[in-house]
Amino acid sequence: MQYKKYYYKYIIRLDPGEEIITSLKEFCMREKIKLGSITGVGAVNQATLGLFDPADKKYYEKELHGNFELAPIAGNISSMQGEPYLHLHANLGDKEQRSFSGHLNKAIVSATCEIIVDTIEGELERQADPKIGLNLLEF
Repeated sequence: MQYKKYYYKYIIRLDPGEEIITSLKEFCMREKIKLGSITGVGAVNQATLGLFDPADKKYYEKELHGNFELAPIAGNISSMQGEPYLHLHANLGDKEQRSFSGHLNKAIVSATCEIIVDTIEGELERQADPKIGLNLLEF
């Protein structure tokens, strides 16, 4: 991972073999980022996407293997129990132009991944909501 800060924004480049979620969490801890937004594009060759079903309060995962364009990744940064919490969604396209999208649980960079983190001063914590079954922002 390489990155550079421009005022309240960071431009990040992830390289082949790096896992996006793990790398971004480590980056947030290193830079002490507790609140912000994430956007990016790139290419991955392995990913796990999730879909939350509110009826049974469960995530359903799908693993994808092959070459995919990440177009785009988007989400936010908050905190939960003192740790960075990333809520990211992604759209992945294959060579037949089929699209797969959902909550991004894992993705391995195949060529490059270019991410912009726009930081926000402050902190916003998440808390588990048993009624809904998700970790919700607490204001």
